[in-house]
Amino acid sequence: MSRSGTVGAARPESPVALVTGASGGLGQALAQELDALGCRVAVHYHRSPEPARAVAEKLHNDSVVVGGDVSDWAAVSAMYDTIGERLGPVDVLVNNGAIRRDSLLAMQAPADWRAVIETNLIGSFHTIRVAVPHMLRRRWGRVINVVSPSGLIATAGQTAYSASKAGVIGLTRSLAAECGRRGVTVNALSPGFMETGMTKGLSESVTEAIRNKCPVPRFGTPEEVAQSVGLLLDAGYMTGQVLSIDGGVSIT
Repeated sequence: MSRSGTVGAARPESPVALVTGASGGLGQALAQELDALGCRVAVHYHRSPEPARAVAEKLHNDSVVVGGDVSDWAAVSAMYDTIGERLGPVDVLVNNGAIRRDSLLAMQAPADWRAVIETNLIGSFHTIRVAVPHMLRRRWGRVINVVSPSGLIATAGQTAYSASKAGVIGLTRSLAAECGRRGVTVNALSPGFMETGMTKGLSESVTEAIRNKCPVPRFGTPEEVAQSVGLLLDAGYMTGQVLSIDGGVSIT
């Protein structure tokens, strides 16, 4: 391969896509959008299979439901083997699974801090590590890491979550530098505040403060964020970037 350019293959006719955390609001929207774009989707869940099965039932193309703790290397490896047997190797990886345990650092339990890093950052490494070798051999692949404005701007009470998402942004950029010459792009998708399970517990005063801070003064929807997946699948010249769909909150 020449050092002057990328030698990449054509996009597969029906790519296999893995969406982690696919039973939640954004995960479901991402899975449905990928399905609409012609992908065969592996719908991942951590603890409860029923919501993931409900998502899979809404998909039109072949799909599979897989479970496992992404912070556990053996579980991720087993999950990847199952996907390979049912659908084939993963061509599109969407790291959407994440947890948040917010607290001021001076009062936070070390176990909670560690759990967030292990799931959000180390879990992303695990899924990437099993999926990327095939993409490099295939000379086509897409890695999409879902991050957060908290990884870009200061947010009191979210040191663990912010550190994990900032770490994923750094992972995204360095991996992009490693993979670009073989037709594999690696980008981050940064949604703003959405009406999902992760924001249900916020008080009205907090939600109002968020709206007032945002140039587009409302919460987004998972569907609005998921629409960006088509761009990330098609944009072969875009890699190592953070695509912010957050109503402008990350610029304030």
